[in-house]
This record gives sequence, structure tokens and C-alpha cells, in this order.
Amino acid sequence: MSVKSTTVRYSLSEIEAKRARGEDQTREDAPEAQSPGEDFWKHARVVTPPGKTSVHLRLDSDIVDWFKAAGKGHLTRMNAVLRAYVDAHRRQR
Repeated sequence: MSVKSTTVRYSLSEIEAKRARGEDQTREDAPEAQSPGEDFWKHARVVTPPGKTSVHLRLDSDIVDWFKAAGKGHLTRMNAVLRAYVDAHRRQR
């Protein structure tokens, strides 16, 4: 049984457009978001999650296009397919 996520993601421009159309569902008492500030960005670092390896991989264009056609998260979906393949073959041993 899969659980459907109730999380919806919008870009800043999409949020601004919704607000302009009066479709913003933000509660009146919700606090305004605070920008991290310039000092934060001076010291910010990219962090790769543990257990992940960055690779350069050449794939057939039609394969990449197919995954990208489903929208954001195409690399995560590719990883999930590879994970399922590895898990299936591990069980066979």
C-alpha cells in the first residue's frame, strides 16, 4: 500500500502569481519567512547525504528524456529503478 503525499511544492513565482490572483491559502497569522541573510550564504556549503556517490554517467538520450518527461525528480526515479534492480538480483543469490 502506498501513501500519497499531501505536500505540494511551488516555486516563488508560482506563489506570487497565486497571491496576485487571490488564491493564496496562507493563514493570516502565519509568520513571514525570514531570509537567511548574506552572512549565511558566505559560509554555506553543499552537503552530499551520506551513502550517496556522485558519478558521471553517459545514458541514452531517449532514456533520460523519458524520465525527465515525468517532471522533477528524474534522477531520484532513475536511482529507484536501479535500486529495485539491485534488490531483485540480491534476492536471487
